Amino acid sequence: MQNDEIDQQLIALLRENARRPVADLARRLGLARTTVQARLEKLETTGVITGYTLRTSQTARPPLQATVLISIEPRSGPEVLARLRSLPGVEIVHTTSGRFDLLAQVVAHTTSELDETIDRIGEARGVRSSESLIHLATKLDRAGH
Repeated sequence: MQNDEIDQQLIALLRENARRPVADLARRLGLARTTVQARLEKLETTGVITGYTLRTSQTARPPLQATVLISIEPRSGPEVLARLRSLPGVEIVHTTSGRFDLLAQVVAHTTSELDETIDRIGEARGVRSSESLIHLATKLDRAGH
């Protein structure tokens, strides 16, 4: 399904603040409240909007973050993913193309906790190698995480 310019503007407003009242959205878009409500329902029904979420400030998140690039043995993906799921510091895992097979986003409250999580990743059966990148400062965050 193709979204028109109004749908894109509506989505942009919701990205800024998903709790914005429908009446406010309608006023900003120059549309009737019922029209905006119908568009929201259509975007939800068609799966364009799959939910509304809570965004926390940096102060509410664990202070340490890292990206771990992981190279795995052939056919070991399910086993490695099961291990990554079991580690509470691992928040997100992506498959990738190129030199590494997986990219894991890791958070921790202390350097020893971060070190422990990174060690557990490297020790997992099926992990050939890993490379860790500790995040120092956020310079741009369009997603607002």
